[in-house]
Amino acid sequence: MSRALVLGGGGPVGIAWESGLVAGLAQGGVDLGQADFTMGTSAGSFVGARLALGADASSLADPILADQIPGEERRSAGAGGPPADLSTLMRLMGEAQGGLRNPADVRAEIGAFALAAQTPSEEAFIESFGRSFSTLPVDAWPERDFACTAVDAATGAFQLWTRASGVGVVRAVASSCSVPGVYPPVTLNGRRYIDGGMRSSTNADMASGHELVVVVAVRIGTAGGLLGERIAARFNEEVEVLKDGGATVAVITPDDASVDAFGTNLMDFRRRPDAARAGLAQGRAYAADLRKLWN
Repeated sequence: MSRALVLGGGGPVGIAWESGLVAGLAQGGVDLGQADFTMGTSAGSFVGARLALGADASSLADPILADQIPGEERRSAGAGGPPADLSTLMRLMGEAQGGLRNPADVRAEIGAFALAAQTPSEEAFIESFGRSFSTLPVDAWPERDFACTAVDAATGAFQLWTRASGVGVVRAVASSCSVPGVYPPVTLNGRRYIDGGMRSSTNADMASGHELVVVVAVRIGTAGGLLGERIAARFNEEVEVLKDGGATVAVITPDDASVDAFGTNLMDFRRRPDAARAGLAQGRAYAADLRKLWN
């Protein structure tokens, strides 16, 4: 049976929760690191890359649980918090997923917003972000089948980075995590890219062709208002694409305790230890149910 793992976006808090969830599941006998294909968007690209590069799933959250947050994650998480006004980004994201305008056109507007924003330099972002993968060659890619998502800042075109793309995993993951208005667009092959979550918080339909797909969706149920409704509607469409392709789909979303641990700002790295603990508890509790499918 071919097994795929899809890890969605959710900021630094999402990284912590997904790391805890993966660790809790592994401790309960479900090692998601053994997926035949792992795909991540934004926060999920970071967690997915660590798994695909061979990190021990059962201890994935240990540094966060110990509050030993690497410096690059503090900085890339925006230790001082995101800019006060991201209302333009929120409005455009809603339009991109609302179906009233051409999504690529709206994503290009988001890209223009990202390119014009005052952020840390791209060089500083890459240097700090890359320390988690500091021993890797510039062009390194995981041996396990891994992909992550991004969006071309100029055209709004969706980009799925894979081994065949010929880029290094550090820059690919950084591009997937480049939240417009918070972090700089990342240059690959002469073009600049932003967060893959501008297309979808999970991009789960990109995992078509596998018999079992486990989708970890951080933002489903956590984003409110019209944007939250549109995120959920888009996600449901992606799940139907997977099912229509013959896949069994297992969806994991944050439970109530996890949502409480998140707080109101998924970019607040101070919430990470609590989010990791909540994910760990949820993973342990859910392992028995998922084990029947995964194993």
